[in-house]
Amino acid sequence: MSLLLPVLLALLISILSGLYFLGALRKRRPGEPPLDKGPIPWLGHVLDFRRDTAKFLQKMQEKHGSIFTVQLAGHYFTFLMDPFSFGTVVKEARAKLDFNKFAVQLIEKVFGYHTTENYRKFLQTSSNKHLMGDGLVVMTQAMMENLQRLMLHSIGSRKEQKAWSQDGLFNYSYNIVFRAGYLALYGNETAKEAGSLEKAKEQDRIQSEELFQEFRKYDRLFPRLAYGVLPPKEKMEAERLKRLFWNRLSVQKGANKDNISSWVLDQQRVRADNGMKESMLDRYMFVLLWASQGNTGPSAFWLLLFLMKHSEAMKAVQGEVDQLLRETGQMVTSGAPLLNLTRDMLLKTPILDSAVEETLRLTAAPVLTRAVMQDMKLRMADEREYSIREGDRVALFPYTAVQMDPDVHPDPDKFKYDRFLTLEGTKKTDFYKDGKKLKYYNMPWGAGVTMCPGRFFATNELKQFVFLMLTYFEFELENPDEEIPSIDVTRWGFGSMQPVRDVQFKYRLRF
Repeated sequence: MSLLLPVLLALLISILSGLYFLGALRKRRPGEPPLDKGPIPWLGHVLDFRRDTAKFLQKMQEKHGSIFTVQLAGHYFTFLMDPFSFGTVVKEARAKLDFNKFAVQLIEKVFGYHTTENYRKFLQTSSNKHLMGDGLVVMTQAMMENLQRLMLHSIGSRKEQKAWSQDGLFNYSYNIVFRAGYLALYGNETAKEAGSLEKAKEQDRIQSEELFQEFRKYDRLFPRLAYGVLPPKEKMEAERLKRLFWNRLSVQKGANKDNISSWVLDQQRVRADNGMKESMLDRYMFVLLWASQGNTGPSAFWLLLFLMKHSEAMKAVQGEVDQLLRETGQMVTSGAPLLNLTRDMLLKTPILDSAVEETLRLTAAPVLTRAVMQDMKLRMADEREYSIREGDRVALFPYTAVQMDPDVHPDPDKFKYDRFLTLEGTKKTDFYKDGKKLKYYNMPWGAGVTMCPGRFFATNELKQFVFLMLTYFEFELENPDEEIPSIDVTRWGFGSMQPVRDVQFKYRLRF
């Protein structure tokens, strides 16, 4: 009997520990948001969440209201769905709600990169220097040169220039924007190493195409990799691809390139000065590539497709582009100099700006997550106050909470190119819900100190691509009556969404 009691106690402790680990013992405390643990111990609602995040959160909001806590794979997430209360999360001190802790874990899982505590500070400082202001002028010029090299080379010989070329619009847009962005950031092959300038350009085209194809393989695995649900064979493929990018983007190979962006060099220098090993720097170069180029290509596809499907929008944007070319004295004809599209010119396109923002409203859907660092009170805009536990996570999903809210954006499913324009033709920032003005009415880039530091460069990439397409090419859909494809719901939460299928189009030079 004396031996049986310790065994029974140990068994009881094990059972209770297991139940605690599985979340079965968690109960809603007074003052906490509604708690919904889901049908499966520990997993909770993760299957429904992964299957269609937007639909799941809409269902939870209808059931519980504008704030609720759900269990997702052992973690408890409190979703705040009231856009008037977003500032409570966005402005909260890192001592209570920290973005870095969650981001560091995700980056390590997905990219194999072990970062430092101050990584976000380094990134923000460098990005402010090189991707805004005068630094953005240099980056815009580099992007423009590489875009034109790739887009105009794809046409081929003079005999072929007036013949139609065919491609999938998603493949074409993603391919061109990714490759140009990669070359603008990570540099070009040198004429000395290649043997001549033309051979160096040819190597840039070949290598950037190969890299894009490998990137797309990784891109397709990314959502399941982030959730940790890849089967063994695909895990091996993900590891192969990571090693490939660590090698292709290595600091050592970059040292032999021309025109590496100051932003990339600065990121390398700061981390090296802080003692980071070169092998880990190589991994960080892959993080930067995905962060800078993983969303712009898909966004370029949606923007161009929306314009092609809405003739009034295409006419308005085309008119703005033509007017700007006349004002700067540029004519795009056979034998004329290449277009010089500067950062200052891109500041004078309010119609295109509105079309870009409307595209992002419809297709950008990040989940903005913070780790709860200590027990705290979260105060809503209506003065209600909720207790949040240390170790949980607080999350916003602006796509359903505000971007697709018909009270904020009437006919939210429709593309309206002038939605973000005032009657005077300037940027519109006044949006309302229930008669009250909203501060956070569109959040494709996040908000607060964690807002995407490369958003100005990414926006310029989109605008440059569309500007060049409208200037250099005639293009049309193979089937003008084809429906706009649906969003691939498996990618909710990771930035710019992708379509479930491609759309065929054809294009040729105007001159």
